Amino acid sequence: MIFTKHSNAFRWIIILISFAIVLLILWKTYEFFQYFKEEERSKMENWSFAQTDLINSDNNTNLDLTLKILNSNKSTPVLEINKDGSVGSHLNIDDIKLTDSTYIKNLITKFKSENKPIEVIFDGKLNSIIYYGNSPLLNKLKYYPLALMLIIILFVAVIFFFYSSNKNATQNKLWSGMAKETAHQIGTPLSSLIGWTEILKSENVNPDYIVEIEKDVDRLKTITERFSKIGSLPTLEITDIVKETIESFDYLKARSSKLIDFEINVPDEVIPVNLNGQLYSWTIENLVKNAIDAMKGRGKLIVEISQLENNVKVSVTDTGKGIPKKDFNKIFEPGFTTKKRGWGLGLSLTKRIIESFHDGKIKVLHSEIGKGTTIQIALKRAN
Repeated sequence: MIFTKHSNAFRWIIILISFAIVLLILWKTYEFFQYFKEEERSKMENWSFAQTDLINSDNNTNLDLTLKILNSNKSTPVLEINKDGSVGSHLNIDDIKLTDSTYIKNLITKFKSENKPIEVIFDGKLNSIIYYGNSPLLNKLKYYPLALMLIIILFVAVIFFFYSSNKNATQNKLWSGMAKETAHQIGTPLSSLIGWTEILKSENVNPDYIVEIEKDVDRLKTITERFSKIGSLPTLEITDIVKETIESFDYLKARSSKLIDFEINVPDEVIPVNLNGQLYSWTIENLVKNAIDAMKGRGKLIVEISQLENNVKVSVTDTGKGIPKKDFNKIFEPGFTTKKRGWGLGLSLTKRIIESFHDGKIKVLHSEIGKGTTIQIALKRAN
């Protein structure tokens, strides 16, 4: 328990540190983006000053530095609009596209959304307005945090998948270990019971008593074999699911309260399904016992089999307390129980038997609080 607490605490520390690192990277990326943007702004202001110098120049003016500044821009798109609305100079923009007035209008709107325009003043009057957009490098940098987030999400997904797979593997080992140990523990008193049964036969005990004892001994043998199969991959054989269901139903009916009204509705034909008979009977037993518990030993219980072309559906319906819709999936989770006493393993074992071993499906088909529940199993019909 202490180890588990420390592991959880360590896991949360790692998550918080990772989160802090991500925030730091995003913040530094934002700072760099703003710094780079300011640098481009400064360059464009210098470009506008050079443009003003070019306008003010005469034949005696040395324009070497001015022209060098004007020609230094190799990436930032620039569009100069004269005071009369005509297009002046431009850089890094397709000449052909500038013949389209709609394109120019949209380009100005885009540039204004990215950067504040720069006014070029000549003799105290507005001569032109310079619109400029973000350079390709700045645009790529803008999407860097998004790419980083996608990488982090992918990394988290991989970790989650690994953790989930590792957790499932651990649970499977736990199931196997518990099942094998249970089978081993039952084996010793079972052998003793078989010996005592043989002794009772020689003591002139009422044969009817012996028959009933032998039935329960056989049942214990079946339970032992069930647990041993949970710990390993069970063998499936083509079996008549109708016959298996009736046998399990009859056994449970004979040993349940007389206040339960049992009813079974099955087809009058053989329905072949790939089954492990012992594990399937365990499934029916778990569902029936849960239904009886939900009805508190009094009510009506219906077991029904229906079939489609390729599927067989077995449903168990009770008139018990019902299940809230939010718990429809939770009831199959290990440890979940609404009983004051219980481990919450019955339905999780049932789900494992049906879905992991028989490649089927189990679900709460319908439930209404105070009226009852129907749980349905779906299995593939054998060819």
